Amino acid sequence: MSKPAKADPAKANPPPFEEALQKLEAIVDAMESEDLPLETLIKRYEEGVKLAQACQAKLAEAELKISQLEKNAAGELKLKPLAADLTEE
Repeated sequence: MSKPAKADPAKANPPPFEEALQKLEAIVDAMESEDLPLETLIKRYEEGVKLAQACQAKLAEAELKISQLEKNAAGELKLKPLAADLTEE
């Protein structure tokens, strides 16, 4: 009997934005400056793509939070939560 595949802990708990960005920059620097074998380049590229996606997700989340905060601070309804849309007639 084979064991069920475990979830990737990196996917379940991505690193903080700053840490992911720092790792991504290190990967880019290494790929640009070192003479690496193809297999190593591919592994680093894959890791870089995952880190870039994590950074983009964190930025999108932050942008949404900022939009909601701006709406509340300005007192305008530029971005309404879904629940508010359902209760209004």
